Amino acid sequence: MPNITLPDGSQRSYDQPVTPAAIAADIGPGLAKAALLAVVDDAEWDLTRPIENDARLSLVTAKDEQALALLRHDCAHVMAEAVLELFPETQVTIGPAIENGFYYDFHRETAFSEDDLASIEKRMHEIVDRDEPIIRNVWTRDEAVAFYKKNNEPFKIELVEAIPADQTVTFYQQGDFIDLCRGPHLPSTGKLGHAFKLMKVAGAYWRGDSTRPMLQRIYGTAWVTEKDLAAYLHMLEEAEKRDHRKLGRQLGLFHLQEEAAGSVFWHAKGWVLYREIEAYVRRRLDAAGYSEVKTPQLVDRSLWEASGHWEKFGENMFTAQSEDERTLALKPMNCPCHVQIFRQGIKSYRDLPLRMAEFGSCHRNEPSGALHGIMRVRAFTQDDAHIFCTEDQITAESVKFCSLLQSIYADFGFHDVRVKFSDRPEVRAGDDATWDRAEAALTDATKAAKLDTILNPGEGAFYGPKLEFVLRDAIGRDWQCGTLQVDFVLPDRLDAEYVGEDGNRHRPVMLHRAILGSMERWIGILIEQYAGRMPAWLAPVQIVVASITVQANDYAREVAAAAADLGLRVETDLRNEKISYKVREHSVMKVPFILAVGGREAEARTVALRRLGSNEQQVIDMAEALATLQSESLAPDMVAKP
Repeated sequence: MPNITLPDGSQRSYDQPVTPAAIAADIGPGLAKAALLAVVDDAEWDLTRPIENDARLSLVTAKDEQALALLRHDCAHVMAEAVLELFPETQVTIGPAIENGFYYDFHRETAFSEDDLASIEKRMHEIVDRDEPIIRNVWTRDEAVAFYKKNNEPFKIELVEAIPADQTVTFYQQGDFIDLCRGPHLPSTGKLGHAFKLMKVAGAYWRGDSTRPMLQRIYGTAWVTEKDLAAYLHMLEEAEKRDHRKLGRQLGLFHLQEEAAGSVFWHAKGWVLYREIEAYVRRRLDAAGYSEVKTPQLVDRSLWEASGHWEKFGENMFTAQSEDERTLALKPMNCPCHVQIFRQGIKSYRDLPLRMAEFGSCHRNEPSGALHGIMRVRAFTQDDAHIFCTEDQITAESVKFCSLLQSIYADFGFHDVRVKFSDRPEVRAGDDATWDRAEAALTDATKAAKLDTILNPGEGAFYGPKLEFVLRDAIGRDWQCGTLQVDFVLPDRLDAEYVGEDGNRHRPVMLHRAILGSMERWIGILIEQYAGRMPAWLAPVQIVVASITVQANDYAREVAAAAADLGLRVETDLRNEKISYKVREHSVMKVPFILAVGGREAEARTVALRRLGSNEQQVIDMAEALATLQSESLAPDMVAKP
């Protein structure tokens, strides 16, 4: 009979099989009410499923991270039950939990409408209020096939027939709804609560195959509490307002078009923003001891084969044929080219570490369906760098890089940064001993840099483990941008070497590193972070000098010229329009500072200063105003440190 070991090490013994729900009740009524799921010997387990042998047990409540995926999966089942009650001709297929919610794919001749979604959601709330018990059943595969054939459900038949004949399958039933599912699930629909909402319906091919039937996929979101749901919906509203594609058009920064899918047409104002970011990063890299290089766009296939990228990424490379019938590829990354520069001439251990940076233009043949504004493109520029160093220098160089990255993120206004440690993927280059060394080196570096890391298993690059730096923006979204990778493999494959202190030749270690990730994506993130209202140092137009009367136009030009002499980006607005109209229009365009000038200002050599977001104006001496705005518009690295 089972002996149950609890997380605190205590044990409870039972003289017959016992359910986790019963154990929770033994511990206390509060836990019995709060428990949603059990974990038995590291396997998730229904609260109502008996434990027959000795086991370790922990109970999951709404406070635990595991609860959210469970709630979302249950919500998918409740949605499917609601759909079948309202539209019984529908066939259900697959319905998993996903990030931020869930979906279920349905086969139905008639398209679901917005009104249908509202009706389905209403019925879901009714099903929760019914508090239907959720019952686990174990059938043979043949019983499952017979059940679905009787109900004429070909999609489910296909799923069950793929299961080996000697295996049993589990079904979960709530009310009249029964579905093939490995589980586990909540003990009843009432435990789900009401913190869910249906979001949209979209098309999806059965099993992702474009030759198979088109299904209707209903997406929803579900959370532990209604407060969490409200916060998520508010975040989505904010995200829509901040959409970089919409703001990019509104502010005249860039546009995209089908004739160059996945490539950005930068307009003059957008290119100012791009160049300011590039110039800032370049100054920071110069100060940190990097040497900037530039490598070719088209590189012979043989180099990519030698590096291993052709086998791994070949299908995503754009290629061209030269007149001598050589296959050239537009580079999808910069690292093999940087090794070629390192290999020119003899390198000594005294030359290391060698920090080589490039704003490298790269191209990747991303699927058209994956493209998203300037966040996911085919043509992009990486703020890429590779540090060639000895194995003994990995820790020191990694610490310096992490400090530089955090400082740069802070200058752009990002202070909440998490770090993921991605270890060896299933498909990789290099033997296990090499990976052991690389992972140990990166682990030591994270400890020296005092970084708290989250394990991201199996997500390392194919040539080495990596750190992924994930920043959180103003409305709570996470963006993975910077990376640091320790690579023992590529220098060996591409025959990079240096002469050591012992006079022998050695392989350098390559630290692949990026801070912004790609210029295009970083700018998209910045636009959404600031809702288009850039800090003054990044604003494409920092000042507009607007005349109040036509008679003040000459003075407005004089003020603008003085601002330009101070290095400020300035425009004039001399139109014969009311000043209130001008202020409103330039505020919509997110100009940080508006200087209004009329006859009185011209006579007194003053300006009326308005700051974006404020209804107040300050009449101030022109020279004093411009000196103040010059100071406020400096890039963070150019501000004098106290």
